[in-house]
Amino acid sequence: MHVVIINGSPRVRKDSNTEKIIAAFAKGLSEKGVTFEIYAVSERKTWDAIRDAYIRNDEILIALPLYVECVPGLLLEFMETLPEKDTHTRLSFLLQSGFAEGCQLRCGEAFLEKLPEYLGVRYGGCLVKGDNFGIRILGEEKQAQVTGPYQAMGRLFAEGDGFLREEAKKFTGPEYFPLPIRLLMGLIFKTLAKKMFQKAAASWGCSVPLDEKVWETGRN
Repeated sequence: MHVVIINGSPRVRKDSNTEKIIAAFAKGLSEKGVTFEIYAVSERKTWDAIRDAYIRNDEILIALPLYVECVPGLLLEFMETLPEKDTHTRLSFLLQSGFAEGCQLRCGEAFLEKLPEYLGVRYGGCLVKGDNFGIRILGEEKQAQVTGPYQAMGRLFAEGDGFLREEAKKFTGPEYFPLPIRLLMGLIFKTLAKKMFQKAAASWGCSVPLDEKVWETGRN
């Protein structure tokens, strides 16, 4: 098996959480003897090469982040340039997000499930997983903990069933958190997480509170 992996994130690869996930997934593929090539739609100058790889190969995987239930517009713009193929080609998706509950990603998953039909290809399933916010700013050890499970999914994918097996469906984790956990998480986000986000923003040059209403203060 040879897999064309397309990073559908609009972020440049060095700042892409999706790129870190792809790296772990590809490692799992390699362990099973599967070859692959990786592209990124954020690199517009390579779109011709990505399209050519899509045309020449039958196993395509698009990995992408979900931003508040929205598939990145840049990815959709690229996909509009793809020609129609046939069902010898299988198109699968790896959908990741910062939202931890599976229910937060189901709208995006339902949208992606329809795309292969428009391209004339068959659907290979969608691996859905949240709780991936900020992978790129984590330390090496913590980053490996977060992305490690994707390595196992790479091995599963290499066995030929795409993401249609039960193991892939269970990978998402909880669909909804119990009420006590939701309340606790809300408290954490209002306190500890808020401080962490503010610290990260300051390291990137932000000098005002993240919740400041600049349209009222006139600051920018």
